[in-house]
Amino acid sequence: MFKTVLFPIDQSREAREAADVVINVVQQYGSRLVLLSVVEESATDAPNADPMVSPEAVAKLLENAQALFSQQNISSEILERQGKPAFTICDVADEIGADLIIMGCRGLGLTEEGATDSVTTRVINLSPCPVLIVP
Repeated sequence: MFKTVLFPIDQSREAREAADVVINVVQQYGSRLVLLSVVEESATDAPNADPMVSPEAVAKLLENAQALFSQQNISSEILERQGKPAFTICDVADEIGADLIIMGCRGLGLTEEGATDSVTTRVINLSPCPVLIVP
């Protein structure tokens, strides 16, 4: 049913909590697991404390996530992309032929407009496949 599962991750608590659901789904369906993290585009003149704009921090996050799944005997592929998170997640889902995206209910990507314009909400609206949101 879910041959390919995309798990976009950031450094949020919600992403860490969604990992348990990912483990269950991937084991249940024998799915291919693709881990994605997006290095966010940032304004060049703005000082930025967001760890998701550092390619090094994103690479380390992906390595740690891959190690977590490896401990559960789940092999995973990792992808690191640059761009706007919601659009990039949906583009990658389409590119890899994802059957399901699993993500936390709220990541680090709330915009100035608030929760109604979060990365999660945008992914739900733009996704080419079903999206499982973990509260």
